[in-house]
Amino acid sequence: MVLTRLRSDIATRKSGKSFSLYIVNNIHTNTSLVSYLTSDSCFLSVIPNCQFRSKTLRLKTFTANQLDEIKDPSGLFYILPFQKGYLVNWDVQRKVWDHLFGKEMFKVDFADTSVVITEPYFNFMSIQESMNEILFEEYQFQAALRINAGSLSAHRYFQENNSELCCIVVDSGFSFTHIAPYCRGRKMKDGICRINVGGKLLTNHLKEIISYRQLHVMDETHVINQVKEDVCYVSQDFYNDMEIAQLKGEENMVMRDYVLPDFSSIKKGFCKPREEMNFTGKYKTGEQILRLNNERFAVPEMLFHPSDIGIQEMGIPEALVNSINKMPEEMQPHFYKNIVLTGGNALFPGFRDRVYKEVRALAPAEFQVSVVLPQNPICYAWEGGKLLAENPDFEEMVVTREDYEENGHCIYEKFDI
Repeated sequence: MVLTRLRSDIATRKSGKSFSLYIVNNIHTNTSLVSYLTSDSCFLSVIPNCQFRSKTLRLKTFTANQLDEIKDPSGLFYILPFQKGYLVNWDVQRKVWDHLFGKEMFKVDFADTSVVITEPYFNFMSIQESMNEILFEEYQFQAALRINAGSLSAHRYFQENNSELCCIVVDSGFSFTHIAPYCRGRKMKDGICRINVGGKLLTNHLKEIISYRQLHVMDETHVINQVKEDVCYVSQDFYNDMEIAQLKGEENMVMRDYVLPDFSSIKKGFCKPREEMNFTGKYKTGEQILRLNNERFAVPEMLFHPSDIGIQEMGIPEALVNSINKMPEEMQPHFYKNIVLTGGNALFPGFRDRVYKEVRALAPAEFQVSVVLPQNPICYAWEGGKLLAENPDFEEMVVTREDYEENGHCIYEKFDI
C-alpha cells in the first residue's frame, strides 16, 4: 500500500453492479482520497487516514473525516497508522476502516466485495501477513489483491499509451519517494530505488524554519502543511532565486505574506495578493502574518538535493538516471522517454520542469527525454486500480477468502509485493 508511506489505497468492487471504493493517503497533504463510484453515481472526497486529538478537546478522539467537526484545527495531534511508510498501528487503521466501511459512510458488504490495496515495495513479511489476517479473517472480504501503487500507475500509463513497452514511475509521497521501472507491465526489481524524502519531511522542515525565524509553529502541523501547499514551489534556478530573495522591498519577487487562520473570522489561511503586500512588514489590522522568502523554494529543493539537510541520498533526477542505468542497454532509451510523475509532491509548481531539466542534463545526448505529469497525480494509481478491476482477467489476479483459508500465508507469492 503506498498508503502513507502512509498510504493505504483501497479499491473495492461489488458483484452485481459497478462499485468502486478507493482510499489513498496523500503523501503531499497527509490526507486520504476516498472515491465511491457506482453505475449511477459518483462520490469523491478527501479524508485523513488517521485519528486526531485537538489541544482544546484533548479527551475526544476524531477519526478520518470527523476532522470537520473540530472548530479549531490548530495544534492538532495526529495519531497515524503509518510510520516511515509502513503500517505499524493496526488499532488506528482498523478504526479508520471501520468508520469508512461502516454505516456512517459506505456500508460495505464484505462477503460480496473484492478489495485492491496498495503496499510499499518490498513490504515487511510480518506486515503482509497481518494484512491478510485483517482482510480475510476480520473483515472477511470475498477476495483481495495486494499490489504496489506504482504497478497501478504503470497499468494506467500502458493502457493510455499501448504502443509503449517501458515506463519508469516516480511516486513521491508522504513518507518517501519510490522510483520503479516497468517493462511490459512487470516491475524491474533491480531498478527500484527509494529516497527517504517525502511530504512529511518537507512540512516538518518548514515548521522548523518558520519557528526559528518568526513564530513558534512546531505544534501547528495542520496549518503549516497548508502553508506549504499554498506558497512553496520548485525553483528552476536555485542560486538565481536565492539572489532575488536577498533583495529588499518590491524588487524581491519571491517574498510573499501569508495570512494565518484564526478559525473565527479566517477559517483558512491564504496568500496576500502582491499588490496588497506592505513591504515594511507592518500591518494595521489584527491579522497574523507569516513573511515567507527563500523557504518557498528551499523546502521543496530537498527533493532534488537531500544532502542540503544532511540526508546522504540521491535526489530524484540522479536516482532516476541511476535506476535506468541498471536496466539493459536496449531498454534505456524507452525508459528515458516514458518518465511518469505521481504522488502529492508532483503538485509543486515547477516540479515537472525541474525533473525534465536535470534528467536531460544527465541523460545521453542521443536519447529522447519525456516527463509526463498526469492531470491528477494523486489519483493516478486509483485510476489504474479502477481499470484493473474492470479487466476481464481480474478474477484470476485476486486471492479469494477460500484460497486463503486453504493455503494460509502461502498465497503471498501471488501478490508479488
